[in-house]
Amino acid sequence: MKLAVIGGGGREHAIIKKLKENPTAEIIYALPGNAGMAQDAVCVPVSASDLDAIVRFALENAIDYCVVAPDDPLAAGCVDRLEEAGIPCFGPRANAARIESSKVFAKSLMKKYQIPTARFEVFSSARDALQYLENAPMPTVIKADGLALGKGVVIAQNREEAFDAVREIMENKKFGKSGDSIVIEEFLTGPEVSVLAFCDGKTVKPMVSSMDHKRAHDGDTGLNTGGMGTVAPNPFYTDEIAQVCMETIFLPTVQAMNAEGRPFKGCLYFGLMLTQNGPKVIEYNCRFGDPETQVVLPLMESDLLTVMQAVTNGTLADCEVKFSQKSACCVIAASKGYPEEYEKGAPLTVPKELLPYCCFAGAAEKNGVLVTGGGRVLGMTALADTLSDAVKIAYARIRQVKCDNLFYRADIGKRALNAKE
Repeated sequence: MKLAVIGGGGREHAIIKKLKENPTAEIIYALPGNAGMAQDAVCVPVSASDLDAIVRFALENAIDYCVVAPDDPLAAGCVDRLEEAGIPCFGPRANAARIESSKVFAKSLMKKYQIPTARFEVFSSARDALQYLENAPMPTVIKADGLALGKGVVIAQNREEAFDAVREIMENKKFGKSGDSIVIEEFLTGPEVSVLAFCDGKTVKPMVSSMDHKRAHDGDTGLNTGGMGTVAPNPFYTDEIAQVCMETIFLPTVQAMNAEGRPFKGCLYFGLMLTQNGPKVIEYNCRFGDPETQVVLPLMESDLLTVMQAVTNGTLADCEVKFSQKSACCVIAASKGYPEEYEKGAPLTVPKELLPYCCFAGAAEKNGVLVTGGGRVLGMTALADTLSDAVKIAYARIRQVKCDNLFYRADIGKRALNAKE
């Protein structure tokens, strides 16, 4: 089979590595991919947001199956376009991707169908939002309505921070049109859990749980990022909690989307908070998370391509989705300065024996040399029988990467290990 994976980050690299395990995958194209990914796929310089070029490439190269991984092309209707051209796809159509591309839609859906989430208000006027915040309890959470590279959420500890966030998002247009409307919601407390789930519009099959580390620096300090590392499984997510989530969140969400005429087929990401009043939804994503994918897929024992095709064909109920009992850890190395200003072009060397465990994100090529080409540059993953060993191995591996302009957190997995104790 000829496969195409749309996207060019660490998540896409993890997907490609897993797809390669299927013997029918004769060639995998990455559009656009990145220089570090070229060992595992044929990288094609087509932007993930250029839908015309993607469809043209798929037709000209007789692509048998396409995986659309990032949020932007999903929200723009990449799956719709490819399916209309006769190319079977993994990923939701645009009307279902709205569950991520509009926070206002997602929160309204949860309210309408009584899916547990934080109390919230929606604003399309900065003046009204600022007036509301005059008396709102602090801390509070402020979210841009649209897509913002995973950075459109501000946890304001006090009124001053809340006012600043509203002005930045709504008046200064930090995230462009994504900030035309905002959601202001109550601040929830409790352990956070990420659960990715295969969904074919009827059946939901959750993957192993994981714990993301969003803040840039140790001790969960610094700015929010796209994610600086992950571990799986998440020790806070017990079998009992998983059952509650299936009954009160996962199935009701899929049923709600069907009732709205937006059947969801693809990977539905549930960002959960385990509060004193039970699990609640913090956010939905309409695709695999990054870097959650880098720990979840290596633990998957079932064949990914087979499961994805079952999702596309609506036969997920008949398909086994099995995961290892081992633990996994992924540590992200990012360019110094990320998530704000950072330099590109620093030479990057990864020992050959570590390439099977490395997923490249912001990697480029300059004069035949691998260099840094983005904020998050690569993720190093390790699997082991215990989480403690997985963490130790992941760090031993990432310390062997040579580059003068990288940093990474030293405490990925610490919170999970403390919970186990």
